Amino acid sequence: MQYDVLPLGAYQTNCYLCWDEQTMGCAIIDPGYSPDVILRAIEARRLQPKMILLTHGHFDHVGAVRPLYQTLNVPVYICDKDADLPEELTAGPLFYTAEYGEGDILDLDGLAFRVLETPGHTPGSVCLLCGDVIFSGDTLFAGSCGRTDLGGSWSQMLSSLRRLADLPGNCTVLPGHGPATTLETERRTNPYMRAPR
Repeated sequence: MQYDVLPLGAYQTNCYLCWDEQTMGCAIIDPGYSPDVILRAIEARRLQPKMILLTHGHFDHVGAVRPLYQTLNVPVYICDKDADLPEELTAGPLFYTAEYGEGDILDLDGLAFRVLETPGHTPGSVCLLCGDVIFSGDTLFAGSCGRTDLGGSWSQMLSSLRRLADLPGNCTVLPGHGPATTLETERRTNPYMRAPR
């Protein structure tokens, strides 16, 4: 898998373009802002968009979804537990065409994205595991974690972080905001992942 990150908008939300090197089939993860920038990046890399994957429903992660869908006509996936988020958090009606949940696997030309439900930031927050890469949305950041006062739950967040800490191996972690990190780094240094069980 190849990927690029596009930090977009006032909150510098990380939109990820992920693709198969052979087919150039592409998944767009968390397109929060600037659909024109995303479309130009896709065209410059000669990618073939196949799906839009949302880690959760907050406005800064979904704001570009509708115009991208109108241009690309690809399925838009979100966890159904975020379907009832209030519109002030989603900047209008939440737009999606399909739902996914715990254990679902989406195939992108042989690349398998496995859905891990990690509630806490929102009820329907998910992480997406593809090979040794975790797209962690606003669950896990480098040295921190997502806030829980916008429809979330602190107890669920701690449980989700413990779940990520218990994953095998040392995955690359690509968060919804800020720099990439690794799972082992966060196990050792992130105070929220080290919270007592």
